[in-house]
Order: sequence, then C-alpha cells, then structure tokens
Amino acid sequence: MPIYLYWGDDRYALSKAVKTLQQKTLDPAWESFNFDKISSEPSDAVMQALNQAMTPPFGTGNRLVWLVDTTLTQRCSEELLRELERTLPSIPETTTLLLTSAGKPDGRLKSTKLLQKHAQIQEFSPIPPWKTDLLARQVQQVAQEIGVKLTTSAVEYLVEAVGNNTQQLHSELEKLRVFTGESSQALNADAIAPLITATAQNSLKLVAAIRQGKTAQALELVADLVRQNEPALKIVSTLVGQFRLRLWIKLMQESGEDESAIAKAAELNNPRQLYFLQKELSGISLGQLQRSLPILLDLEFSLKRSADETLILQTKVIELCELFRRPE
Repeated sequence: MPIYLYWGDDRYALSKAVKTLQQKTLDPAWESFNFDKISSEPSDAVMQALNQAMTPPFGTGNRLVWLVDTTLTQRCSEELLRELERTLPSIPETTTLLLTSAGKPDGRLKSTKLLQKHAQIQEFSPIPPWKTDLLARQVQQVAQEIGVKLTTSAVEYLVEAVGNNTQQLHSELEKLRVFTGESSQALNADAIAPLITATAQNSLKLVAAIRQGKTAQALELVADLVRQNEPALKIVSTLVGQFRLRLWIKLMQESGEDESAIAKAAELNNPRQLYFLQKELSGISLGQLQRSLPILLDLEFSLKRSADETLILQTKVIELCELFRRPE
C-alpha cells in the first residue's frame, strides 16, 4: 500500500521524482496497462483514482496511479473524506498511489491529517536563493548523482551562476559530465566558467546594479537575462528575495539587534555573508529599501496581467535605480 504525496512548485525536481517512482514501480512491458495518470479537473477525479488504485495490475510489475495537481490538501468535502478514510487503508500492496500538488498542504484539514497518517510526504520547493549553504549542498548532491567531481571553488561558482534553478543545474552538470569524459580530475571554477550559462549570477549582478543606482548597467543585465530566456517572474522572484532580505537585516540593525540574532532571523549560516551585507547596507537607507518592495510587487502584478515583459522590466528597473541613486 505505498502512498505518496509530492508537493511544491519546483516542477522539474518533482517530475524527476515521479519518473524515478515510475521506473521503480512499473514493468516497462506492462506500463501502458498499469500506469494511470489522472487529471484533477474532472469532478470525479479523486473517485477515479481511488477506483483504479483498487484494481489489480495486469501481467508483471505493480500498478501506479497518479492524481495530478490535486487540491485534496487544500479543500476536501465530507463525502470525499469518507471515501478516503474507507479506501486508503485498503489499497493493495501491488498499487502505488501518487498525489501531486503545487500548494503546501493545509495541516488543519482532516484530509491532510489522513494523508500524513497513510502517505509518505515529500516537499519539492526551490531553496531560497540566499541560503547558499543549502544550494552548495544541492550542487554537491546532484554532481555526485551525475558523476562529476567539483572543487569547492566550482561548487561556489555553480551556486552563484545557477542559484536555485534545479533544471538548469542538472543541465549544466550533464554538460560538464560530457566535457570531462573519462577524466577523474575534479573541475575548478576556472575550468567550468566558460561552459556555464550564468543566469542567477546575472540576476544577482542586477541586484547590485540597482542598489548602486547604475541604470545603464542594470538595463544591460536585463537584456542579457531576456536573451538567455530567463523567465521574467523568476527575475522578479530573485529581486524580491534579495531586497526583502536586505530590508529585514536593516530593520534589525536599526532596532539594535546583535549580529547573532540578525544572522539567525535572516537564516544566514555564513558569518562572512552577514558582514558583507551589513557593509553593503551602510550606504542605503531603511526608507529606500521599504519603497523598493511596492515597486517590485507592482512589477510582479503587471507581469501576471500579461504586460509586455521586457518593457515593464526595463521601466521598473529604471524606477528602482532612480530610487537608490538619490541619497537620503
């Protein structure tokens, strides 16, 4: 009776986990008979999934039933809850039931508590871009899986270049695996730099250009990111995360908090990172940081309303640069 709930908005990492589960569960010769992928759009989708889960597999291997983008952990009727309570404990050992959802499960719901009891739950959310220690650990883990040896400098370079984009990380490491061939030598930052598309690094450079009020440089970086097909909403996500982090640190600084409390609240495990952020913030006022977030939120809102991506990015970046260029 293996039951899994995968949730989170890192679609690439989640899809890889689903693929791994498929390979572990299904016999390729009988996959077309024993794999059911059910959309959550039909009103009876959950009932379809539960009925299929109770059906014995054909031939060899097990059955895999995948209920895609379910909202069971966000809302669940009493009728569906009763059906889940009746069916989940009875699902045969030959069936694997997989539920996936982008949204975080609501722990207050009875359906979520029921799944916590019966299912293995795994989160697939991007690591926040400022948690560089976790990003480094992710780079090391994926490099080991793919079979690429990296020095510490190469790991740090990939963290800066790729950030929390797991799909790009896998793609870049596969490229490096082909580049190294049979060599067992660890690659350093100088060796990999010409091969890596540094979208996250350009996003962080964009943060620095805005903070320094360098409009021309910021617009050039926006153009680079657009040419690299970096999604506009991902650029905004990086900007929001970075400026929110700086606002939080500045607020705590001005409230007289000590460095250990600031580092803990900002989730910075590297003391050097806090030192450099504090040094950077010495030339920025609290008011500037506070006014930056409404501009970024307006940018995000405009993009979600299907505004011209390049035009609105350029307009808001100019506005942000003007904000930080004027001393207070």
